[in-house]
Amino acid sequence: MKNYIDISDIENLPKIIQEAISLKKDPFQHDHLGKHKTLVMLFFNSSLRTRLSTEKAAKNLGMDVMILNINNTWNLEFKDGTIMNLQTAEHIKEAAQVISQYADIIAVRAFPGLKNKEEDAADHVIHSFKKYATVPIVNMESATAHPLQALTDAITITEITTKKKPKVVLSWAPHPKALPHAVANSFIKTMQSLEVDFSITHPEGYDLSPKIIKNTVVSYNQKEALKDADIVYVKNWSSYDTYGQVLNQDPNWMITKDKIGDASCMHCLPVRRNIVIEGAVLDSKNAIVIEQANNRTYAAQIVLKKLLENQ
Repeated sequence: MKNYIDISDIENLPKIIQEAISLKKDPFQHDHLGKHKTLVMLFFNSSLRTRLSTEKAAKNLGMDVMILNINNTWNLEFKDGTIMNLQTAEHIKEAAQVISQYADIIAVRAFPGLKNKEEDAADHVIHSFKKYATVPIVNMESATAHPLQALTDAITITEITTKKKPKVVLSWAPHPKALPHAVANSFIKTMQSLEVDFSITHPEGYDLSPKIIKNTVVSYNQKEALKDADIVYVKNWSSYDTYGQVLNQDPNWMITKDKIGDASCMHCLPVRRNIVIEGAVLDSKNAIVIEQANNRTYAAQIVLKKLLENQ
């Protein structure tokens, strides 16, 4: 693995999952790998779990960590040929090369604008760092993908499932804000590569990119989709066709105790109680969101370990 931009950068997902689970038993078993190595974490957008878990993962491997909140320093320019006489102060060509001199691995977090579908689809921030940096790049969530979260989810599902082929349902739920597609995109791609009975349910108007969905079953009937589910992954996303818009805030799509039955409930967090998921679900044994969040460290750690081993 040379970079971790997308879940597809993992060649053997089941093997990586098992290695990550093994790391949980002894998180410091490879702390020699990161000795005298530095992870630089760049945040164009705020973070709680991603920031803390990735830093912890790096330190478990013996790495030093430097963190920079980009939007609190200066605006970078990403377009070629731009006459930089406006608000941008430095071009990505120079910035990525300079940061590479201070880092052995660079991790980047940059959300979409949710205004221009084509621009967001290009994922120019993460791909520009990949293009111009001279060290490996880790995607801590970009405009279209959140592969660290997706690997976390795969680890969690592998740990809790007792069936050879569990029924996993990704269910849209209401949210007052327009949210990105990155988590849903990466979760879908991950489930498509695992031995699970996977489907998606959401209201009409919330179909995601056909390039992501492929042949996955999609239902507009949440009750029917959730029937006999083993795992329900809950996530909101804004419209893809009517790009970035909130078309539906129907509270009937909230995940409740009645709907979930005996299924395990997953969510990437943060979650709005009694809007996205009923508090009674989150406070029950069905919710595994805390265990899921804990696995963020080991997902990041196995990725960093593979990148360090390849240097």
